[in-house]
Amino acid sequence: MGITITNTYGTPHHVSEDHPAHVTSCDYYRLPLVATITPTTPGYEDMVDMLKENGHDTREGYGLIFLESEEFSATYFGSIEQIEQYKRENTDGKATFDASQGVLYAQWPHGKGWDGFLPRTFWNVKARGAIADGVGLVTAFAHTEIPGAEVIVYEFEGAWRPGGTPEQLITYHCTACHLDTFYDCGHVHENTGPSSRRWAARQARQHIISAHRHGVGHQHSACRPNNGEMLRAVNAVARDMWGTTGNALPDTDDAFCATKGPCSIIRELRAGVRPPVYRA
Repeated sequence: MGITITNTYGTPHHVSEDHPAHVTSCDYYRLPLVATITPTTPGYEDMVDMLKENGHDTREGYGLIFLESEEFSATYFGSIEQIEQYKRENTDGKATFDASQGVLYAQWPHGKGWDGFLPRTFWNVKARGAIADGVGLVTAFAHTEIPGAEVIVYEFEGAWRPGGTPEQLITYHCTACHLDTFYDCGHVHENTGPSSRRWAARQARQHIISAHRHGVGHQHSACRPNNGEMLRAVNAVARDMWGTTGNALPDTDDAFCATKGPCSIIRELRAGVRPPVYRA
């Protein structure tokens, strides 16, 4: 299946030749975390297991640089001396490092040792001018079948159930079908770091691929607009119950989404305004 998924903003990414939802690399990264580990670091032996398995455990301690993009992440292991020099030279944020001096692994590590070492990170960071940590747009892709529509990945504050405890979450939204991912199991994620963003963006890409493969509205397509069917049913019940002639809710999906759904969040994010907590 020939399909090109186009970023409408954000960093372009390289994908697998066989599957355009699978991101394999990126040309530009942020370096949000620079650190060192030594044998005195709690969990050190577990942390270097990945190096031992690949024959790369050659030092008594490592300097680390964690790289991230909107959809990908990597971890660089080098000498402590190299990383300390990088930190000294990076006071203006313009230093570079020679990745050939160490070894680069795809994604950030996780598991024993690492889970207590790595902090929770977000793409939108207040210190970088974001509305708040973990609140904002991450990336967006042009819809291949509906001109002008996008599939947008965004970080937001929301509750898993109405009235629940607010958490920092991540998901995507398609402006062609306006389906709310809260009602589509497995498409809203706790926002903990690069792996959360990578997964949400992968699902956004899969949504586009499904629309391209099956068409918009097809029973096998992930992109299936309801065309206001549910809204009209709710309005009819409300009119009958209350004896009114007007509609309790907007009677089209795009109008409802713009006022009460994900589009209302995205509109605020684009305006630089912190949206209310979703479903709080």
